[in-house]
Amino acid sequence: MFRLWARIFQDNRIQKDLVVCRPGTENRTRKIFDALQEVCLSFDLPEPIWLDGNIRDFKRHSHTRFGQDSFLETIDFDYLEIRIIEED
Repeated sequence: MFRLWARIFQDNRIQKDLVVCRPGTENRTRKIFDALQEVCLSFDLPEPIWLDGNIRDFKRHSHTRFGQDSFLETIDFDYLEIRIIEED
């Protein structure tokens, strides 16, 4: 089972959170992108752009933060954080 935890922060407080479970035989990258797409649909957000820093953080620590610079549209929160909490 693959589980990804997504949280929206505003002023150092969690405004929204969601855990997405992805069963199946897909590769890790596909599970991450599908889970992030599900998060964005649920939170009614545009999908963020993966910048070099996001990729580096995610490879090292299995989590990253998407701030305003990762979105093409203006966002009304400080950042979106995603973290893998379980991997098979």
